[in-house]
Amino acid sequence: MSMNESPEVFTCNLKTPWYLSTPLICVLFAAWFVYGIPVLLGIVLLINRAKYEKKAIAQVQDLSKRYADAQSLLTPEMQDAHKLQLLVDSLHEEESSAHKNLDEMKAEAEKAVAKKQTDLNSIEKQIAEKKKQLICMDDEILVQEFGLYTPQYDFASALDYKEELTKIRQVQKDLIKEKAAVLGNTEWTVNNSKAKGKKMVSDTQKLLLRAFNTECDDLINRVKYNNFDATLDRIYKSAETITKLGSVMNISISQKYLDAKVKELRLAFEYREKKQQEKEEQKMARAEQREQAKLQREIEEQRKKVEKEQTHYQTAYEKLKLQLEQNPEDKDLLEKKEQLENHLSDIDKALCDIDYRQANMRAGYVYIISNIGAFGKDIYKIGMTRRLDPQDRVDELGDASVPFNFDVHAMIFSDDAPALEAALHRAFEDRKLNMVNQRREFFNVTLDEIKEVIKKNFDKTVEFVDVPDAEQYRISQKMRSEMQHTA
Repeated sequence: MSMNESPEVFTCNLKTPWYLSTPLICVLFAAWFVYGIPVLLGIVLLINRAKYEKKAIAQVQDLSKRYADAQSLLTPEMQDAHKLQLLVDSLHEEESSAHKNLDEMKAEAEKAVAKKQTDLNSIEKQIAEKKKQLICMDDEILVQEFGLYTPQYDFASALDYKEELTKIRQVQKDLIKEKAAVLGNTEWTVNNSKAKGKKMVSDTQKLLLRAFNTECDDLINRVKYNNFDATLDRIYKSAETITKLGSVMNISISQKYLDAKVKELRLAFEYREKKQQEKEEQKMARAEQREQAKLQREIEEQRKKVEKEQTHYQTAYEKLKLQLEQNPEDKDLLEKKEQLENHLSDIDKALCDIDYRQANMRAGYVYIISNIGAFGKDIYKIGMTRRLDPQDRVDELGDASVPFNFDVHAMIFSDDAPALEAALHRAFEDRKLNMVNQRREFFNVTLDEIKEVIKKNFDKTVEFVDVPDAEQYRISQKMRSEMQHTA
């Protein structure tokens, strides 16, 4: 017997023979009337059964004694080991059962995850389909995402665009009159009546066409540079929706009518852009006229002033000549005569300059100015003025619309100031801050780059002021710093 064997190996496994079973003996006693043989046989069987049970009891007692003897031979350590072995076996069974349960739970979890993933994929697919149907018209998003529009037409004026708009709208009216704007099932019947079916199809066509036109008109009226693509998609989507709504009767917007609406959208957008362009050009022309008028007034005022001075000095000079005739050797008179002649010479030169400016209206000054307090470093305005005093124009630019005055870095006189200005603008075309409006003459360049272009191509003698005064800006910065320091 092994020390690690369990007590179950000593259990009695004696089985009562069938002929000693209680049911058989009862049957034999019940058959006493058959010459008493069954009864005798039953008695014999009862005696044998008693002997058998006594033998079985003795065997069990012997086995129990052997088990007790075996247990007594086990040391406490061996008994503990035996208990531990039993515990380990029990834990192994529990572990096996836990693993089995875990595998089942894992399988169920994987099955649930797979189902949820399938549901999620289905939802994502539905969302994607809805996004295709949804066209965002949020201004903020559209501003961030808009693309550059490529013009489809190249009419010379807004009036030409307006005339073309009138034509395409007439095309749409003609298609409606010809019943070619909306298609439908002409064989539709209602209560077995083709006439009623035809009327129903016609009424439905009118209703859907009105809805389509209303939405298109609203979209066309609100189209802007930043929502053109979204507006175009909305028109196509509207036509698609009309087709779905009328699918039972095969009602749909015709391709010709849809193309006409798309053309109207493009023409309307380009018409507005052209109007805005012409408005800017007119503003530039008016500004040019105002500048020209100011120049003319300055010339006239300057001429009057110089001519008045000329008259004054000429009168004094004539009087002095009479005095010299009487005293030809008077040194004071001779000295004064020389001064008057110099003044008259300067006046003649000034009048010549005035005549030149009036005869050469394209003569003027190209200025290079900055405003670091308003725009920061390396931002320069390259402009032109034909004023007699170009600083007047610079002072106008530094009005209340900007926080600080402009600083002049260079003032270049040219016989053809507009040409010089245009040439400098072309040289830095890709550096313009505003790429759309030509009147916004600000460039993100360095002063050294401007110097290089001017001295290389136009005038090597131009003097530049490298560091701007920016007096008010620098004082403001200093005051702000001191306020923060004392706070």
